Amino acid sequence: MKIQRTNSENIDFIHLVKALDAYLKITDEEEHDFYNQFNNIDVLSEVVVVYKDTTTKLHAVGCAAMKKFDETTVEVKRMYVLPEERGVGIAQKIMQELENWAKELNYKKCILETGKRQVAAVKFYAKCKYQVIENYGQYQGMQNSI
Repeated sequence: MKIQRTNSENIDFIHLVKALDAYLKITDEEEHDFYNQFNNIDVLSEVVVVYKDTTTKLHAVGCAAMKKFDETTVEVKRMYVLPEERGVGIAQKIMQELENWAKELNYKKCILETGKRQVAAVKFYAKCKYQVIENYGQYQGMQNSI
């Protein structure tokens, strides 16, 4: 596997985010338009893409990004691993890379939002030792947000 630090102009990141958006359109149900307005990728300058080495070329299998939330905090955004590639540690590698990058940029903590209906994501973030906090910013009052 290869982990690449890049930005939101990376074509593989763009393709993975399109797959993520198609999935979220189903799971977010009637709230999708609300959440989607906060997921513009053009504001993301720190992006991680993971590539799997196949017999013919590198194939993008997962991604995530972070953006500045405040002076000491970044928000993890657009975390996604292709369904057929899940369960082998790719998401863990992505999260570790983002957290390391955040430390290098002198951030002290990472926050994120996910939906309660994204059961696997909720379980994954708990496994990564993320703790549930009060909904912040635009997610305040959103019943599906955690």
